Amino acid sequence: MNSRQSQSMRRALTIGALSGALAGLATGALVRSYDLWAFGQANSLLDGYFITILIGSMLGAAFGVLVRGQRHGVGENLFWGMSYGIFLWVLGELTFIPLLTDGAFAWDLFAAQASLPALVGFLIYGSLTGLLLALLTLRGTEASFPGLGTLARGTLAGLAAALVLGILLDTQEHLVPMGAMMSGVSENDPRIAAWIIILMIGALAGLFYAAFYPAPTDGAGPAVIRGAAYGFFWWVIGALTLLPLLSGHDLGWSIEPLRAEFPTLPAFILFGSMLALFYQLLHRLVLILLSEEVGDPRSEGPGAQALRALGRGAVAGMVGGGIFTFVMLQIGFLPDVASLVGSNAPVTGLIVHFIIAILIGMSYGLLFRRQSFDVTSALGWGLTYGFVWWILGALTLMPIFLGSIPQWSVSAVALAFPALIGHLGYGAGLGLTFYILEARDRPWWLSRSDSEAERIALQKEQILSSAPAIWVLIVLIALTLPVLLGA
Repeated sequence: MNSRQSQSMRRALTIGALSGALAGLATGALVRSYDLWAFGQANSLLDGYFITILIGSMLGAAFGVLVRGQRHGVGENLFWGMSYGIFLWVLGELTFIPLLTDGAFAWDLFAAQASLPALVGFLIYGSLTGLLLALLTLRGTEASFPGLGTLARGTLAGLAAALVLGILLDTQEHLVPMGAMMSGVSENDPRIAAWIIILMIGALAGLFYAAFYPAPTDGAGPAVIRGAAYGFFWWVIGALTLLPLLSGHDLGWSIEPLRAEFPTLPAFILFGSMLALFYQLLHRLVLILLSEEVGDPRSEGPGAQALRALGRGAVAGMVGGGIFTFVMLQIGFLPDVASLVGSNAPVTGLIVHFIIAILIGMSYGLLFRRQSFDVTSALGWGLTYGFVWWILGALTLMPIFLGSIPQWSVSAVALAFPALIGHLGYGAGLGLTFYILEARDRPWWLSRSDSEAERIALQKEQILSSAPAIWVLIVLIALTLPVLLGA
């Protein structure tokens, strides 16, 4: 290791340790009421804080080394930090701490449910560590604060998404209770208070999103997936933490409050996806209106590119739909799909199912064109897109089309868990097939070596972003929370 690498390592350790210590202090102030390990093993409250800060600094130093080679954007580090938090929960709370204290791993369902407050605490610790590390790393660099126009676009996108969030929460009868909880006065109109809270959350979330991603460079599809992870962050930091604290209630981190608050999670995930998509569209609109650049005359026009993407997406959707069919046959879901067109025949359900699969595949083609550069990224985008459609389709749109409301309760989500596996399988087949079809295409004006070099450069750029962390985070959310809360 040369001197430059040694200096980089020391800087990563130092900044990571400082970030982790500060995040540990903030998280410790929240978790001490749950008497978790650091406070449970301490002789006094002061000792508990000391242990928390010490452990936080060590974990932060390790995080600094792990993300040393990544891009240190604030938004990038946020998602790396959240994924790191889940990793620490599994490795620490479920593995090493029980092994040290009880001599056995805590890998059973009941132990995992009992440690849910620790999971939320680690998510917040990881988020804060990632944000602080990014801010300390960017200090003194050429990074500039986003302009007022960028912040205004973020705020506008957040407010637009907040309107949909409020409507979604109202379908679950969570809007009025939120207003009543925050107003604290029975004479106040809780619905008005709730809408004020929702719009404030939307404005703040949009403002921070614009600060985290002032100039998005990837496509609309990655923005939708990133927004879903961002919505999950706001569910943890907002619905489970800040709102209870501001209203004088206990944190909603244990299993019963989490079950009661779970119907708001799909709403926040869809809110985040819409916020990111609206922000991306506003950003592109500004570029179109203000840019004077002329596109490469050798390249295909946007219409031809879109048609190619639609065709590849349709084929990929059929492959993914075929994988999903095996799950549908096992759970007997085809008659339910047929009910969308007033029938209950399995054959009709199969036809409707493939039509939907093709349409979703076509949307994937438009949104994720030139975003998959290897099998890993194809699986990452496909699986996460399948998860988003499980929430948007099976839990939301399908009940609405059948004359009901979105089915977001813990019991409904637990019953729909087999459909989640089907959607993940669909997404995997969709992403892989689209990647294979797209990888065969090479513009005539590029040599094979130039085309391969461009793909490798884009692949490296994606790996250095938070995309891998987002893939892992969303898949873990999909497979963990429904099981822990629904069991």
